[in-house]
Amino acid sequence: MAQASRSTMDVTFPSDTEILITRTLNAPRNLVYRAWTTPELVKKWWPGRRGEMTVAAMDFRVGGAWRYVMVAHGEFEVAFHGTYREIVPNERIVHTEVMEMPGTAPDSDEGAVLNTVTFEEADGGGTTVRIRTDAGSKEVRDMIAQSGMEGGVREQFEIIEELAASLT
Repeated sequence: MAQASRSTMDVTFPSDTEILITRTLNAPRNLVYRAWTTPELVKKWWPGRRGEMTVAAMDFRVGGAWRYVMVAHGEFEVAFHGTYREIVPNERIVHTEVMEMPGTAPDSDEGAVLNTVTFEEADGGGTTVRIRTDAGSKEVRDMIAQSGMEGGVREQFEIIEELAASLT
């Protein structure tokens, strides 16, 4: 059984266009990274406890595309996609992210934000994950911050921690 997290999730705003989410998980870095980059595992954590994931398509390489689709609370579909720009195994992933809106092509970069996810070893064998989102504008940053994403990301981290513990 996994131990409780050693820290809470912190959400800060380093600039007018950025959101920084930081959480330390009680799991080794290689297992957290594995949960983050394996489609079958992503399907288990990405929707949090808010729905069921129906698509986790990942061409996990620089220049490769990804697309995630979930049915939220059994009511409506939510889809996101993007492109991987940088991958340093077990350390860093940089990718674009677009929330698909009606009438938007599933490969469009319109409205893309840039996410930089880092995985750092923490004391005691844990992993500190940082997600830095550059939204491009204060308006988009504030829209994301007010969307309820904080609760969803908190749930995602809880599930990733449980998944990583089950992979040992």
